[in-house]
Amino acid sequence: MQPNSERIGLLAIRVSSGKQKREGDSPEEQRQRGESLARTQNIQIIDSVVLVESASHEEQPMQAIVEKCRENPAIEVVLIKAIDRFTRGGSGAYIKLKEQLDELNVTLIDTFGIIDTRRVNTLEYTGFKYYWSDYSPSFKSEILEAEHAKDELRDIMTRMIGAQIRYTQLGYWMRMPPYGFVSEMVDSNHGKRMILKPHPEESVFIRRVFEMRAQGIYSNQEIADTCNGLGFRTRKTIVRDRYDPSKIKSVHGGKLMDEKMVDRFIHRLIYAGVIQEKWTHDKPVKAQFDGLVSIDMFNDANHGKYIIELNSNRVTVHRREPPEWQKIKKIINDKFPYKKVIGCPYCGKPLSGSAARGKMGKYYPAYHCSRNGHYFRKPLADFDAAIERFIKSIEIAPEYIDKLTQMIAESYEEKVSRTTQDNDKLIEQKQALEAQIRVTLDHMKILTSETAIKYMEDDIVSTEKQIKALDEQLLCQAENTVDMEQVLQYAKYLLKHLYELVFNTSNPLRRSAFFALIFNAMPTYADIDFETPKNSPPTDMNGLFQVALGYKSTLGGP
Repeated sequence: MQPNSERIGLLAIRVSSGKQKREGDSPEEQRQRGESLARTQNIQIIDSVVLVESASHEEQPMQAIVEKCRENPAIEVVLIKAIDRFTRGGSGAYIKLKEQLDELNVTLIDTFGIIDTRRVNTLEYTGFKYYWSDYSPSFKSEILEAEHAKDELRDIMTRMIGAQIRYTQLGYWMRMPPYGFVSEMVDSNHGKRMILKPHPEESVFIRRVFEMRAQGIYSNQEIADTCNGLGFRTRKTIVRDRYDPSKIKSVHGGKLMDEKMVDRFIHRLIYAGVIQEKWTHDKPVKAQFDGLVSIDMFNDANHGKYIIELNSNRVTVHRREPPEWQKIKKIINDKFPYKKVIGCPYCGKPLSGSAARGKMGKYYPAYHCSRNGHYFRKPLADFDAAIERFIKSIEIAPEYIDKLTQMIAESYEEKVSRTTQDNDKLIEQKQALEAQIRVTLDHMKILTSETAIKYMEDDIVSTEKQIKALDEQLLCQAENTVDMEQVLQYAKYLLKHLYELVFNTSNPLRRSAFFALIFNAMPTYADIDFETPKNSPPTDMNGLFQVALGYKSTLGGP
């Protein structure tokens, strides 16, 4: 090739973050330097590639440039700003990349002139050349520059990651905000630092999940269905091209809540204002911001699996490992709802519930306990009969009726307020969907492709189904509205007829939850068995309740 002949070149631009690319300073500067060098070296730039990724990774982003040169044999030169823009992986990564370019007969040139394109043969005067006699005069300088870039990267990452670890251990947030939060920079005792604040829309769903779970009467699926009905969708995430973030590869998220997602939300300590992660050495740290729920609410929702204790701003988290049998059996079982509510008459520990199979293949359900050598077993029918007799034997003390009625009124007003807020959200969703249909119709007016029009028509049909579902939900909410006076009268009646209050509910888990409220501590089966006059009412009953004066045992005793 003649010295002054024109060469075909490729301009390689690399920035370490998407922010640098959006601001345009670093890419534009590299482009100007490369184009200026190309004019002086008589190089025609046929293409330029902008890579947005750290060059410290094992898989170097500039490997994409090598592949581009392999695809286009016409490329003779690759222009870069400097070696630290080519790689920060040190001499090893630099040599590997440059050897691949040499195999393709592609020359690497930098704008600072560190890389010398000349080759020197120490045996040129003899007319011979060997692999060891041919070398680049600038190779040592290039290796030193590559190692210097690696050292510079180490210093930058040490300062940045070290500061992030330190501030995380102090209770600040250094990562992407989890669902339910947004990041906010605030002034603090440690300068401007990042904390988390409740997301105006997402936080509502997280609080609802904890509130429903803490009540202990809803299954995970019921909690998920409630939140989905109010418009819950997971946060959408845009996945961009690895080497060119301006290109969107896919969009993830927008999914409905399911049972497993409820458990993931419930177990995350950050929602109680506690940070526990790798950077805190897996030790809990009180965050410099409030969680979405209180510590008491978090403990109630986790039912003892995770327990947070806060003493003088020092946080302790206890995680209870379930026994092996609990890992394969359901703790909450609607067929045996009282097994965690009533204890064994011998050891006082919670009863187990299962159905034993007889010789004829028939199953016999029963509550039982066989710890420490004793054996207790009560058939399910007899056990339920004892529960029913006990409920019939007690009543709410008359002096508490008015107070409880007032509490019910306050609770009902709170529920009405929450229902109003839920209806507002449903109306907002409906308005957004209607606006979406109008926008789609406007786009259809200017389209000529029958395929595109068909897809848009399908979208409109799907959106109309969503609007119809929202209308039905709003109608159902309106039909469930009742008169407050009627509610209070019915509540008063139920308080005076406790048996109906407990047994009118079709959900056995709720029935067991109502039953547990009667006691200050878990009763044993002996405490509730009023079959004989020898037994007496348990002494650890809640003060709201008393034995009904007109009650008689099955043997006629008072």
